[in-house]
Order: sequence, then structure tokens, then C-alpha cells
Amino acid sequence: MMEKKRVLIVDDALFMRNLIRDILVKAGFEICGEASNALEGVQKYKELKPDLVTLDIVMPMMEEMDGISAVREIISFDPEAKIVIISALGDRRLVQEALAYGAKDFVIKPFTAEKLLEVIKKIISSENK
Repeated sequence: MMEKKRVLIVDDALFMRNLIRDILVKAGFEICGEASNALEGVQKYKELKPDLVTLDIVMPMMEEMDGISAVREIISFDPEAKIVIISALGDRRLVQEALAYGAKDFVIKPFTAEKLLEVIKKIISSENK
């Protein structure tokens, strides 16, 4: 059996973290950590070294760190990091910026379980090639 992929969920909304967690756990992923802001997300990434991160790009600024800064910080710490941006429709420019800094893909809120899993599985399967 394949070992479970470890995922870190970073989102300021508890209901959104719960939703993502439920979808991923049902699909056989292990949630190794959660963070409610970008700064905490970066710290947990460095500590937990997950296989993948879901990152809400628009979160309250903490210590001058937003979602974009978190992508840059994680990628500079680990150039191989797999980051999936989760964002609302209006944030297209931010999504493009995050992708330019190294995020692998994005999912637009509101999303279906199928859409989230499709993006995550695509990113994870690409690492095995």
C-alpha cells in the first residue's frame, strides 16, 4: 500500500480548513497540520515538511506576511514544495503571482471535492514522473 501523502492546510477560515480536511481524509490523505495564517503556515511547513500544502491566498496580514509572501518563503525554503492555492474568483492577479513564484496550481472557491482532489492528485502524480 502506498504511504499516505501528508498535507498541511493553511486557511484563516476554520470551516474551510474543516471542509478541505474532510475531503482529503476521505480520499486517503493524512492531514499533518493546519494553520490559520500565512506566517504560521510557513513555520509549520518548515517544521512538518508536508508532501503538499493547500494555501488560501487571501488571509489577514500577520507580521506583514500574506499568501503570496508565504508562497515565496516556502519555495525559498524548499524549491520542490507542492503548493495548491485556494482562492476566490476575484483574486486572479494574486493567483497568477503565486504561480509565478512557484505554486503548482490553484482551485477557485467555492470548489467541489472532485475538483480539489483532481488538482491535488495531478500535482502528486507529477512528482513520480
